[in-house]
Amino acid sequence: MAIPSAAARFELPADHPGFSDAAYRARRARIAEAGGTYHHGDPIPEVRYTAEENKVWRTVSAELASKHRKYACREYLLGAEQLMLPTACVPQLREVDERVHRLTGFHIYPVPGLVPTRTFYGSLAERTFQSTQYIRHHSVPFYTPEPDIIHEIIGHANMLASPVFADLYEAAGGASLRAITDDSLDAFSRVFWFTLEFGVVYQDGELKAYGAGLLSSYGEIETFRDAEIRAWDVHAMAKQDYDITHYQPTLFAAASFDQMLTDLHAFFSAYPA
Repeated sequence: MAIPSAAARFELPADHPGFSDAAYRARRARIAEAGGTYHHGDPIPEVRYTAEENKVWRTVSAELASKHRKYACREYLLGAEQLMLPTACVPQLREVDERVHRLTGFHIYPVPGLVPTRTFYGSLAERTFQSTQYIRHHSVPFYTPEPDIIHEIIGHANMLASPVFADLYEAAGGASLRAITDDSLDAFSRVFWFTLEFGVVYQDGELKAYGAGLLSSYGEIETFRDAEIRAWDVHAMAKQDYDITHYQPTLFAAASFDQMLTDLHAFFSAYPA
């Protein structure tokens, strides 16, 4: 994914929920700027979230927590139990980083927004996850057109608090570094999308979610079972197109958590074959 020019770095597209809200755009740009000037080793900048922003976090985290109990896979729930994210206010990234690092050795560092594909995936090989700090617009608390702190922390950080998932993320990062050509990186990205972002797995006879995209989406987590559920096939994922702007119409389900874990580690460790 490309980086916007310096002048347009913090601009929003016209169809973004916050586009017409000048105060939101300015606020978001200030938060993004703090992430843009961060250097590894520096203290992670604190964001003083507003009452409105904390309300968005409180609303979404409460709703997702109840849905996770019904739809999330067991390993995700174990990670969330260990991380113990606050529910009343947006957590400081510094605090989340410290907790995750104690649990699995992963670091979570701030970035201003989308970063180059190779940079994002490659950092996982160093047990580092790059996270935004701004939050979605208050008018649509259950939707965001791009990653925000709800997606990054409720979706990914809860997974990274699990040693099982943390090791899988690191393996994925290593695979991305060996994807030298654009085509091989694209194929890798598709597998990452259909697993660690939108992965589903059968547990106790029910279809459960383990992908961060599903687990951080209030709406999609309730409807993912209505998608076309295809048989588990990592190589088919690598060829499957997807659209980030809509609920995913196609998902690939592993028959068991062990199958998912074993097959993905094998795929990532040998990639590109």
